[in-house]
Amino acid sequence: MKKILITGATGNIGSETIRGLKELGRENNLIAAHYDIDKSKKALQAYPELEHRKLDFEKPDTFDPALAGVDIVFLVRPPGLADVEKYFKPFLESIKRNGINRIAFLSVQGAESQPKIPHYKIEQLVLNQGLEYIFLRPSYFMQNLTTTLVREIREENRIFIPAGNLPFTWVDARDIGVTAAILLEEFEKFSNSSVEITGSEQKNFNEVAGLLTEMTGREIRYVSPNLIRFFLKKRNQGVPAAMIFVMIMLHYLPRFSKKPTRLTNEVKNITGRTPGTLEAFIERELKKFEPKS
Repeated sequence: MKKILITGATGNIGSETIRGLKELGRENNLIAAHYDIDKSKKALQAYPELEHRKLDFEKPDTFDPALAGVDIVFLVRPPGLADVEKYFKPFLESIKRNGINRIAFLSVQGAESQPKIPHYKIEQLVLNQGLEYIFLRPSYFMQNLTTTLVREIREENRIFIPAGNLPFTWVDARDIGVTAAILLEEFEKFSNSSVEITGSEQKNFNEVAGLLTEMTGREIRYVSPNLIRFFLKKRNQGVPAAMIFVMIMLHYLPRFSKKPTRLTNEVKNITGRTPGTLEAFIERELKKFEPKS
Protein backbone atom coordinates (compact mmCIF):
# COMPACT_ATOMS: atom_id res chain seq x y z
CA MET A 1 0.00 0.00 0.00
CA LYS A 2 1.48 3.32 -1.09
CA LYS A 3 1.39 6.55 0.86
CA ILE A 4 0.87 9.37 -1.63
CA LEU A 5 1.18 12.98 -0.49
CA ILE A 6 -0.58 15.54 -2.68
CA THR A 7 0.40 19.18 -2.27
CA GLY A 8 -2.10 21.89 -3.17
CA ALA A 9 -4.75 19.27 -2.39
CA THR A 10 -7.69 21.70 -2.43
CA GLY A 11 -6.80 23.28 -5.77
CA ASN A 12 -8.09 22.38 -9.22
CA ILE A 13 -5.49 19.71 -9.92
CA GLY A 14 -4.98 18.41 -6.40
CA SER A 15 -8.67 17.84 -5.76
CA GLU A 16 -9.23 16.29 -9.20
CA THR A 17 -6.28 13.95 -8.65
CA ILE A 18 -7.79 12.83 -5.34
CA ARG A 19 -11.09 12.27 -7.14
CA GLY A 20 -9.28 10.26 -9.81
CA LEU A 21 -7.44 8.08 -7.29
CA LYS A 22 -10.69 7.39 -5.46
CA GLU A 23 -12.40 6.45 -8.73
CA LEU A 24 -9.65 3.92 -9.41
CA GLY A 25 -10.60 2.20 -6.16
CA ARG A 26 -7.07 1.04 -5.36
CA GLU A 27 -5.83 0.63 -1.80
CA ASN A 28 -3.64 3.67 -1.15
CA ASN A 29 -3.20 6.01 1.77
CA LEU A 30 -3.77 9.51 0.46
CA ILE A 31 -2.41 12.51 2.33
CA ALA A 32 -3.76 15.98 1.58
CA ALA A 33 -1.06 18.57 2.24
CA HIS A 34 -2.13 22.18 2.82
CA TYR A 35 -0.99 25.20 4.79
CA ASP A 36 -4.35 25.29 6.61
CA ILE A 37 -5.63 21.88 7.76
CA ASP A 38 -9.09 23.17 8.72
CA LYS A 39 -9.60 24.64 5.24
CA SER A 40 -8.33 21.42 3.69
CA LYS A 41 -10.74 19.26 5.69
CA LYS A 42 -13.66 21.51 4.80
CA ALA A 43 -12.83 21.63 1.08
CA LEU A 44 -12.29 17.87 0.90
CA GLN A 45 -15.05 16.75 3.27
CA ALA A 46 -16.36 14.40 0.57
CA TYR A 47 -13.33 12.22 1.39
CA PRO A 48 -13.48 11.71 5.19
CA GLU A 49 -10.88 8.94 5.06
CA LEU A 50 -8.15 11.35 3.84
CA GLU A 51 -5.23 12.10 6.11
CA HIS A 52 -4.45 15.81 6.36
CA ARG A 53 -1.01 17.27 7.07
CA LYS A 54 0.20 20.84 7.35
CA LEU A 55 2.61 21.89 4.61
CA ASP A 56 3.57 25.51 4.01
CA PHE A 57 6.26 26.17 1.40
CA GLU A 58 7.11 29.40 3.21
CA LYS A 59 7.78 27.48 6.46
CA PRO A 60 10.48 24.81 6.00
CA ASP A 61 9.87 23.46 9.50
CA THR A 62 6.62 21.95 8.15
CA PHE A 63 8.43 19.87 5.51
CA ASP A 64 9.75 16.91 7.50
CA PRO A 65 6.53 16.27 9.49
CA ALA A 66 4.48 16.43 6.29
CA LEU A 67 6.77 14.00 4.47
CA ALA A 68 7.19 11.39 7.21
CA GLY A 69 6.51 7.87 5.90
CA VAL A 70 5.53 9.04 2.41
CA ASP A 71 6.30 6.91 -0.67
CA ILE A 72 5.37 9.31 -3.51
CA VAL A 73 5.03 13.09 -3.58
CA PHE A 74 2.78 14.82 -6.09
CA LEU A 75 4.14 18.38 -6.17
CA VAL A 76 1.81 21.15 -7.31
CA ARG A 77 3.51 24.55 -7.15
CA PRO A 78 1.48 27.40 -5.61
CA PRO A 79 1.17 29.93 -8.48
CA GLY A 80 2.37 32.89 -6.40
CA LEU A 81 5.68 31.29 -5.38
CA ALA A 82 8.20 31.77 -8.16
CA ASP A 83 11.51 31.79 -6.24
CA VAL A 84 12.53 28.19 -6.82
CA GLU A 85 15.78 28.32 -4.85
CA LYS A 86 14.05 29.82 -1.81
CA TYR A 87 10.92 27.69 -1.64
CA PHE A 88 11.40 24.46 -3.56
CA LYS A 89 15.06 23.54 -3.25
CA PRO A 90 14.67 23.08 0.55
CA PHE A 91 11.51 21.05 -0.03
CA LEU A 92 13.24 18.71 -2.48
CA GLU A 93 16.15 18.36 -0.07
CA SER A 94 13.66 17.38 2.63
CA ILE A 95 12.15 14.78 0.27
CA LYS A 96 15.60 13.26 -0.20
CA ARG A 97 16.37 13.47 3.53
CA ASN A 98 13.19 11.58 4.34
CA GLY A 99 14.15 8.68 2.09
CA ILE A 100 11.51 9.42 -0.55
CA ASN A 101 12.69 8.58 -4.04
CA ARG A 102 9.60 9.19 -6.18
CA ILE A 103 8.08 12.51 -7.19
CA ALA A 104 5.49 13.54 -9.74
CA PHE A 105 5.61 17.24 -10.57
CA LEU A 106 2.85 19.29 -12.18
CA SER A 107 4.86 21.25 -14.72
CA VAL A 108 3.57 22.93 -17.88
CA GLN A 109 3.55 22.11 -21.57
CA GLY A 110 6.77 23.28 -23.19
CA ALA A 111 8.64 23.72 -19.89
CA GLU A 112 11.68 21.91 -21.26
CA SER A 113 12.37 24.77 -23.70
CA GLN A 114 11.63 27.71 -21.35
CA PRO A 115 14.57 27.95 -18.90
CA LYS A 116 13.32 31.20 -17.32
CA ILE A 117 10.05 29.83 -15.93
CA PRO A 118 9.78 28.22 -12.46
CA HIS A 119 8.55 24.91 -13.87
CA TYR A 120 11.77 24.39 -15.82
CA LYS A 121 13.87 25.24 -12.76
CA ILE A 122 11.97 22.81 -10.54
CA GLU A 123 12.33 20.07 -13.14
CA GLN A 124 16.09 20.67 -13.11
CA LEU A 125 16.18 20.50 -9.30
CA VAL A 126 14.34 17.18 -9.39
CA LEU A 127 16.82 15.81 -11.92
CA ASN A 128 19.77 17.09 -9.88
CA GLN A 129 18.46 15.32 -6.78
CA GLY A 130 18.52 12.02 -8.68
CA LEU A 131 14.88 11.24 -7.87
CA GLU A 132 12.63 8.97 -9.88
CA TYR A 133 10.25 11.39 -11.54
CA ILE A 134 7.22 11.90 -13.70
CA PHE A 135 6.79 15.38 -15.13
CA LEU A 136 3.17 16.13 -15.97
CA ARG A 137 3.13 18.89 -18.58
CA PRO A 138 -0.47 19.98 -19.13
CA SER A 139 -1.60 22.67 -21.53
CA TYR A 140 -3.83 25.63 -20.71
CA PHE A 141 -6.48 24.92 -18.06
CA MET A 142 -10.16 25.41 -18.91
CA GLN A 143 -10.58 26.23 -15.22
CA ASN A 144 -8.79 29.56 -15.77
CA LEU A 145 -12.11 30.73 -17.18
CA THR A 146 -13.82 30.07 -13.84
CA THR A 147 -11.00 31.38 -11.63
CA THR A 148 -8.53 34.04 -12.74
CA LEU A 149 -10.64 35.28 -15.67
CA VAL A 150 -14.14 34.94 -14.26
CA ARG A 151 -14.44 38.32 -12.54
CA GLU A 152 -14.57 40.32 -15.76
CA ILE A 153 -16.84 37.72 -17.39
CA ARG A 154 -19.36 38.11 -14.57
CA GLU A 155 -19.11 41.85 -13.95
CA GLU A 156 -18.16 43.30 -17.34
CA ASN A 157 -19.23 40.63 -19.87
CA ARG A 158 -15.73 40.38 -21.23
CA ILE A 159 -12.55 38.34 -21.14
CA PHE A 160 -9.73 40.73 -20.24
CA ILE A 161 -6.30 39.25 -20.84
CA PRO A 162 -3.27 40.27 -22.98
CA ALA A 163 -3.23 37.15 -25.15
CA GLY A 164 -3.69 38.72 -28.59
CA ASN A 165 -4.95 36.24 -31.18
CA LEU A 166 -2.82 33.37 -29.91
CA PRO A 167 -4.62 30.00 -30.00
CA PHE A 168 -4.38 28.13 -26.71
CA THR A 169 -4.38 24.37 -26.27
CA TRP A 170 -7.18 23.74 -23.76
CA VAL A 171 -7.50 20.95 -21.19
CA ASP A 172 -9.97 20.21 -18.42
CA ALA A 173 -8.48 19.78 -14.93
CA ARG A 174 -10.63 16.66 -14.58
CA ASP A 175 -8.72 15.07 -17.44
CA ILE A 176 -5.44 16.08 -15.82
CA GLY A 177 -6.60 14.64 -12.49
CA VAL A 178 -7.64 11.24 -13.80
CA THR A 179 -4.43 11.03 -15.84
CA ALA A 180 -2.35 12.01 -12.81
CA ALA A 181 -4.13 9.37 -10.74
CA ILE A 182 -3.08 6.59 -13.11
CA LEU A 183 0.48 7.93 -13.35
CA LEU A 184 0.76 7.92 -9.55
CA GLU A 185 -0.85 4.50 -9.20
CA GLU A 186 1.37 2.99 -11.92
CA PHE A 187 4.49 5.01 -11.14
CA GLU A 188 6.85 2.18 -12.05
CA LYS A 189 5.45 2.02 -15.58
CA PHE A 190 5.89 5.75 -16.25
CA SER A 191 8.99 6.40 -14.13
CA ASN A 192 11.50 8.94 -15.47
CA SER A 193 9.24 10.26 -18.20
CA SER A 194 7.45 13.45 -19.21
CA VAL A 195 3.78 13.39 -20.18
CA GLU A 196 2.15 16.20 -22.20
CA ILE A 197 -1.53 16.35 -21.23
CA THR A 198 -3.89 18.24 -23.54
CA GLY A 199 -7.50 18.23 -24.57
CA SER A 200 -8.61 18.02 -28.19
CA GLU A 201 -9.06 21.71 -29.05
CA GLN A 202 -7.00 24.80 -29.85
CA LYS A 203 -8.96 28.05 -29.64
CA ASN A 204 -8.09 31.72 -29.23
CA PHE A 205 -9.96 33.93 -26.78
CA ASN A 206 -12.12 35.48 -29.50
CA GLU A 207 -13.45 32.00 -30.21
CA VAL A 208 -13.93 31.29 -26.53
CA ALA A 209 -15.81 34.58 -26.06
CA GLY A 210 -18.10 33.52 -28.91
CA LEU A 211 -18.74 30.20 -27.24
CA LEU A 212 -19.52 31.91 -23.92
CA THR A 213 -21.86 34.32 -25.70
CA GLU A 214 -23.76 31.44 -27.25
CA MET A 215 -24.01 29.41 -24.06
CA THR A 216 -24.67 32.16 -21.49
CA GLY A 217 -27.07 34.17 -23.62
CA ARG A 218 -25.07 37.34 -22.91
CA GLU A 219 -22.67 39.07 -25.28
CA ILE A 220 -19.19 38.29 -23.97
CA ARG A 221 -16.40 40.29 -25.64
CA TYR A 222 -12.69 39.61 -25.67
CA VAL A 223 -10.34 42.52 -24.92
CA SER A 224 -6.57 42.14 -25.20
CA PRO A 225 -5.08 45.12 -23.29
CA ASN A 226 -1.49 46.31 -23.29
CA LEU A 227 0.57 45.24 -20.30
CA ILE A 228 0.38 48.57 -18.44
CA ARG A 229 -3.40 48.71 -18.70
CA PHE A 230 -3.68 45.07 -17.65
CA PHE A 231 -1.34 45.48 -14.68
CA LEU A 232 -3.10 48.60 -13.39
CA LYS A 233 -6.53 47.00 -13.75
CA LYS A 234 -5.49 43.96 -11.77
CA ARG A 235 -3.74 45.98 -9.07
CA ASN A 236 -6.90 48.07 -8.68
CA GLN A 237 -8.77 44.80 -8.15
CA GLY A 238 -6.35 43.89 -5.37
CA VAL A 239 -4.56 41.11 -7.24
CA PRO A 240 -1.01 40.63 -5.84
CA ALA A 241 1.79 41.71 -8.18
CA ALA A 242 3.29 38.22 -8.16
CA MET A 243 0.02 36.74 -9.42
CA ILE A 244 -0.26 39.39 -12.14
CA PHE A 245 3.17 38.44 -13.42
CA VAL A 246 2.08 34.78 -13.46
CA MET A 247 -0.90 35.77 -15.61
CA ILE A 248 1.37 37.71 -17.95
CA MET A 249 3.72 34.74 -18.18
CA LEU A 250 0.83 32.42 -19.10
CA HIS A 251 -0.97 34.68 -21.56
CA TYR A 252 1.40 37.29 -23.00
CA LEU A 253 4.84 35.69 -23.26
CA PRO A 254 3.63 32.67 -25.30
CA ARG A 255 2.75 35.09 -28.10
CA PHE A 256 6.48 35.34 -28.83
CA SER A 257 7.32 31.66 -28.62
CA LYS A 258 8.81 30.11 -31.73
CA LYS A 259 7.51 26.70 -30.66
CA PRO A 260 3.70 26.50 -30.83
CA THR A 261 1.92 24.17 -28.42
CA ARG A 262 0.53 20.95 -29.80
CA LEU A 263 -2.30 18.53 -29.20
CA THR A 264 -1.46 15.10 -27.82
CA ASN A 265 -3.33 11.83 -27.29
CA GLU A 266 -1.97 11.15 -23.81
CA VAL A 267 -5.33 11.43 -22.01
CA LYS A 268 -6.88 8.80 -24.27
CA ASN A 269 -3.75 6.63 -24.31
CA ILE A 270 -3.37 6.58 -20.51
CA THR A 271 -6.98 6.69 -19.28
CA GLY A 272 -8.94 5.26 -22.19
CA ARG A 273 -11.21 8.33 -22.02
CA THR A 274 -11.76 10.98 -24.66
CA PRO A 275 -10.79 14.39 -23.22
CA GLY A 276 -13.56 16.87 -22.50
CA THR A 277 -14.38 19.81 -24.77
CA LEU A 278 -14.66 23.50 -23.92
CA GLU A 279 -18.37 23.38 -24.72
CA ALA A 280 -18.89 20.55 -22.23
CA PHE A 281 -16.85 22.38 -19.61
CA ILE A 282 -18.79 25.63 -19.98
CA GLU A 283 -22.09 23.76 -19.81
CA ARG A 284 -20.98 21.98 -16.63
CA GLU A 285 -19.80 25.21 -15.00
CA LEU A 286 -22.43 27.55 -16.45
CA LYS A 287 -23.58 28.93 -13.08
CA LYS A 288 -20.09 30.22 -12.32
CA PHE A 289 -20.34 32.67 -15.21
CA GLU A 290 -23.61 34.24 -14.01
CA PRO A 291 -23.41 37.82 -12.72
CA LYS A 292 -23.62 38.02 -8.95
CA SER A 293 -26.84 39.64 -7.76
